[in-house]
This record gives sequence, C-alpha cells and structure tokens, in this order.
Amino acid sequence: MENDVIELLDILYGMISEAYRVPLGNDRCIIEREKAIEIINEIKANLPSSLAESKRLVAARDEFIGNAKKEAEALRKSAEEKAKKLVEEQEIMQEARSRSAEMISSAEAKSKELRRVASEFVDDLMKKAEFSLNESLKSIKSAHTAFTSAGSSVKPAQQQPQRRPQQPQEQAPKQVRPEMINPKERS
Repeated sequence: MENDVIELLDILYGMISEAYRVPLGNDRCIIEREKAIEIINEIKANLPSSLAESKRLVAARDEFIGNAKKEAEALRKSAEEKAKKLVEEQEIMQEARSRSAEMISSAEAKSKELRRVASEFVDDLMKKAEFSLNESLKSIKSAHTAFTSAGSSVKPAQQQPQRRPQQPQEQAPKQVRPEMINPKERS
C-alpha cells in the first residue's frame, strides 16, 4: 500500500509537470481535473493505512530502541557490579596475602626466638649436668683414694690353720657413704 501512495504521487507529479502552460499565466497550467481528483481520492483512501503502517513501524522501532537501551543499561550496570566485585575480591586477596605474610613473618620470628630460648635452656642444663658430673667424679675419686689409702694401712690378717669350709654366713651390710653412690642411683 505504501508503494501505491508513492506511485499515485508520482503519477500526479508527472501530470502536473507535463501539463500545458497557460499563456501569460506565469506558473499556471492546465490539467485534467477529473483525473487529478481521482488520484487525490485514491491517495486519501490509501493514506490512512500507510500512515497506520508507518506509525506501527515507528512505534516498533521506538520499542526496539527502548528495549535495546534497557538491555544496554542492564549490561552496563551488571558489568559495573562485576568490576566492583572483582576489585573488592582483588583488594580482599591483597589484604589476605598481606595478613598471611605478616602471620608467617611473626610465626618465623616466634619460632626463631623459641629455638634460641630452647638452645639456651638445653645449654644451661648441659652445663649444670656437666658440673654435677664433675663434682660426682671428684667425690668418687676422693672416696676411691680414701678407700685405697685406708686399705693399705690395714695389716693383713695372720694366717690361721685351714679349717673345713663352713657354710657362708650372712655378712653385715657395708656402710655406704653418699659419695660412693652412682649419681644415677641417687635420683
């Protein structure tokens, strides 16, 4: 129908442009009145449907453009939100990495300090044990010296005639001095 209106307008234009000029009438011309009115009536008849079709197309175009704008806006907002989340996640990750590095550094420092304190403690214990062992060794040596010198001052018993072996008698326990006890047995 749209083409019909355009064709009718082209015919009307052709009729006017090919019409005979009126002598001394400047831009006036002679056209067939009945034919021109018929063409104009056909244009009027076809025009409302063409206008309605044009309005529908314009409305559809406007709706399409509106939907496209809404979609574009929604996509933009979604992209902005995703970008914000990514930035926040990146900031969180950076903060977590920073805290992790701080915690590792702190743990390493504490571990180093604990090793130092433990080493000092073990060294101190070993020094005390060494001192205690040296003192015990001196005590044992002096007891041994005292024992050997006491044994040399005792005279051997006179030999008595040999008797038949008697059953062994229980001997009284020896007197033990603390210096003679093994340090392990003391504790």
